[in-house]
Amino acid sequence: MDNNPTPAGGRPVARRRPRVALASVVVGLSVAAATMAVASGANAGTTLGASAAEKGRYFGAAVAAHKLSDTTYVGILNREFNSVTPENEMKIDATEPQQNQFTFTNADRIVNHARANGMQVRGHTLAWHSQQPAWMQNMSGTALRAAMLNHVTRVATYYRGKIHSWDVVNEAFADGSTGARRDSNLQRTGNDWIEAAFRAARTADPDAKLCYNDYNTDDWSHAKTQAVYAMVRDFKQRGVPIDCVGLQSHFNSGSPYPGNYRTTLSSFAALGVDVQITELDIEGSGSSQAATYRNVVTDCLAVTRCTGITVWGIRDTDSWRASGTPLLFDGNGNKKPAYTATLEALNAGTSTPPPTTAPPTTPPPSSPPPSGGCAASVSLNSWTGGFVATVRVTAGASPINGWAVALTLPGGATVTNTWSARGSGATGAVTFQNVDYNGRMAAGTTTEFGFQGTGTGPTGTPTCTAS
Repeated sequence: MDNNPTPAGGRPVARRRPRVALASVVVGLSVAAATMAVASGANAGTTLGASAAEKGRYFGAAVAAHKLSDTTYVGILNREFNSVTPENEMKIDATEPQQNQFTFTNADRIVNHARANGMQVRGHTLAWHSQQPAWMQNMSGTALRAAMLNHVTRVATYYRGKIHSWDVVNEAFADGSTGARRDSNLQRTGNDWIEAAFRAARTADPDAKLCYNDYNTDDWSHAKTQAVYAMVRDFKQRGVPIDCVGLQSHFNSGSPYPGNYRTTLSSFAALGVDVQITELDIEGSGSSQAATYRNVVTDCLAVTRCTGITVWGIRDTDSWRASGTPLLFDGNGNKKPAYTATLEALNAGTSTPPPTTAPPTTPPPSSPPPSGGCAASVSLNSWTGGFVATVRVTAGASPINGWAVALTLPGGATVTNTWSARGSGATGAVTFQNVDYNGRMAAGTTTEFGFQGTGTGPTGTPTCTAS
């Protein structure tokens, strides 16, 4: 991490950010009072968050739970930012240290602090090859796939309604000139693992924006950027639920801000997704660093669907690359020239808010579910030669412990892929049963599964049987 080793392609590889040991610290009343006083003094156009909000955007920071006892840190956070991203507290090893034993204490501290101060929250991250707990590192194949989907579902469900955007999948593409997927235990469960994670996240938290997030995807000419672009374009064409792309944008002398950065932002936006700058830090100092921050902000404001910027830390001493002094405040909390340039660029931008697009929803069943049973409805996203079917299962007036959905495919149609269910049969009459994590349902609640196929999708009403 400290040395940023450079691969054959000449660009430094962004190393995993280490999970900082999290102390259990309670913020005192004096800190809270100081926080409220600082926050109440913010005026539009005079702070990063307020100025960004005038443009219909957010300006956020990565936050560590154990630093919420630092009055200088909290004062800057509450004064300047209107969005937060937990730095390590929502990652897999932090939220599920033992399989099926979830802990959200430190993530909750950040989420609760943000919501109490009117800030939105970016969730980071649900599925990643790195910072996996030992139990997950030792898994493979179908067991790992099921565990990954269970993790996505459980964490996103826990925070349902509290998260603005989820980094559903993080850093799944390799560096270099091939544009290939990263070889990881998750990738080895099947090339559709990213799609499956996004579909599970949509079911678990239907109102959150779902993002793919990666580094070294800032330069439009790079193979990695093009590979991510191709995946997003494919997802949009096939109806896979993706709402945004996150560009981490870690810049230094070995991986500089590219002159075609705005082209990258606008090209992704043209696919019909939002673009978010998710982990911005720029090594350097003085006027050069300030100019780069200004360029990044100006480029984002020039692209309507570039909806926000997050810097990866608050003070230089809080950064995972502290020796490069890459942030907007020095170690004492003083504003740097980069801060002034950033605020000036925000204030110079246009005030037209970017459009907001509600995530797609599946229509409810046309008739109420039978008492004590279940009902199912299906919606289709079709194209010439193929389709994706999303099936909603609704429990009746009593809780159920499992379900099975049967439907009939038209002649020539074949199921090629299924997620969040176990399928039986590929043509004609097919049946889908719940998996371990979505079979037990309270009365009146819903869950979703999906399948992809060739040919024409089903048109009849599916049959649901509860157990």
